[in-house]
Amino acid sequence: MPDTATYSPAPGSIPTEPGVYRFQDAHGRVIYVGKAKSLRSRLSSYFADPSGLHPRTFQMVTTAAKVDWVVVGTEVEALQLEYNWIKEYDPKFNVRYRDDKSYPSLAVTLYEEFPRLQVMRGPKKKGVRYFGPYSHAWAIRETLDQLLRVFPARTCSAGVFKRAQHIGRPCLLGYIDKCSAPCVGRVSADEHRAIVNDFCDFMAGKTDTMLRRLEREMTQASNDLEFERAARLRDDITALRRTVEKQAVVFGDGTDADVVAFADDELLTAVQVFHVRDGRVRGQRGWIVEKVEDVSLGDLVEQFCLQVYAEPEASIPREVLVPALPDDHVVLAELLSTQRGSKVIVRVPQRGDKKALAETVARNAEQALNQHKLKRATDLTSRSKALNELAEALNLPDAPLRIECFDISHVSGTDVVASMVVFEDGIARKSEYRRFNIRHARDDTAAMDEVLRRRFSRYLDAHAQTGDLPEALTHEDKPGIDPTTGRPQKFAYPPNLVVVDGGQPQVNAAARVLADLGIEDVSLVGLAKRLEEVWLPDDDFPVILPRTSEALYMLQRLRDEAHRFAITFHRQKRSKRMTTSALEGISGLGETRRKALLAHFGSVKKLKAASVDEVTEVPGIGPKLAQTIVEALRK
Repeated sequence: MPDTATYSPAPGSIPTEPGVYRFQDAHGRVIYVGKAKSLRSRLSSYFADPSGLHPRTFQMVTTAAKVDWVVVGTEVEALQLEYNWIKEYDPKFNVRYRDDKSYPSLAVTLYEEFPRLQVMRGPKKKGVRYFGPYSHAWAIRETLDQLLRVFPARTCSAGVFKRAQHIGRPCLLGYIDKCSAPCVGRVSADEHRAIVNDFCDFMAGKTDTMLRRLEREMTQASNDLEFERAARLRDDITALRRTVEKQAVVFGDGTDADVVAFADDELLTAVQVFHVRDGRVRGQRGWIVEKVEDVSLGDLVEQFCLQVYAEPEASIPREVLVPALPDDHVVLAELLSTQRGSKVIVRVPQRGDKKALAETVARNAEQALNQHKLKRATDLTSRSKALNELAEALNLPDAPLRIECFDISHVSGTDVVASMVVFEDGIARKSEYRRFNIRHARDDTAAMDEVLRRRFSRYLDAHAQTGDLPEALTHEDKPGIDPTTGRPQKFAYPPNLVVVDGGQPQVNAAARVLADLGIEDVSLVGLAKRLEEVWLPDDDFPVILPRTSEALYMLQRLRDEAHRFAITFHRQKRSKRMTTSALEGISGLGETRRKALLAHFGSVKKLKAASVDEVTEVPGIGPKLAQTIVEALRK
């Protein structure tokens, strides 16, 4: 396990005030930025028990070589400084809600003499009215195409407009009645602005008023025997209704809100946002991001709001509906209000239509997470690509169809355990997972030696009687099944590839084991947490896989799954030891009575708080023994 003590500050030197901190690697690059109400409490949690950290957090603290901080006066300053540092340094371990593109809005340039309707991205400009954002630009153009026959406003650029004025002839839209052609004087500036104002009213949600007005005009035209005009108005009404149907009303009060939901597991978080403007769902956005540490739902909400809404071009609504409030939600709302220029409310919907929509968005987030995991884990193309990339990068004779990954977990050499996880054809095979109690070793390399020696010794013993060993796994094999009995066998097949969690020392220890046992047809690599380096036996330099490669993603999944499996077992073992140790030294208290006491009280903590009379209520515990137990636990 890498030693974080080389750069961890003394607890007494860390201030207790709120502030912002940053971790840097050996080259001085900032790799993580965070904020805390108490810097001492927060930073100490990174160094107290590194083995108990989230896998991504563990990777971050073992990659870092330095940590520093800045004390601030208020929580608003902390939020602003955290965002500024994230924007300046782009730390690789921070959650980044971005997808390399901005989302378009339908913009009306009201500051011009002849306002223009257009698709616009980027920072908002003064004098421009925006509707959106939309998920896709084609959605805006489709809406405009429907509405221009009813509201024939200008959509051309300044260059096209001036050229039409100069030659005295409108563009094609002017000839097909999708533009009122103010460039050639068909309508005046006031008449054109009235058309634009009607368009804005319609987009702002005043659809019923507009439809009723057109229906009255259509009826009047029919009564006046102006049938061509009545038919044109009928077509306009149809076009408006078609547009309205595509933008279903979810709130009747013209709500302006973003509805946010999250779905997460130990490694990933899926985020979904529905943009509701004027009571209608105008667009939807989604992200899949990696979790760096075990954060609460409120922390995810804060990170989302801080990064998505702090951009200059962000469209901040009047309400942000979230599944949980961060601890400093009042400060967050104040920051968003400053950015928007008017009050912003961050709240959890409790009832009615808003709660129902929030539940819908949450279901979308869950589906997005499941689809992402399914695509990366089971997609045949991705799996085949990952296995082929591994074979090519590691110079393997064939794609590794069975991969076993080993990890060690302990705290200062106590409760040492190991895990073995198995991926077959790129898919986790949990029935083949194994865990080991390490009996003799007290450090990572010795523990790796012991677990691999036990694993492959059992494999050799299982086939000692037959005098031969099975070939490595093929597609037609049924791994772990005894052909004579049909029952599962432990360690029945050798892996094509062994992955150990660690760098050169762990890899060399594993290579010595395989050499001692005479196993030559199993490939071996190690994945180091620092910079995700892939180490081969006896190589002085690691193999660096591209960050976006499927091969690296598969190795990371293997490593993180092995770490999860090992640390879960380690915590169970440590918890059991700590629970039973308090009772084991009490005279007259055997295993049966200890189990009875724990079953009755639920925990040692509750047992310590119990009186003698309460302890005697447990079957098999008399007054004298109860007195002994109470005195022993309260020492």
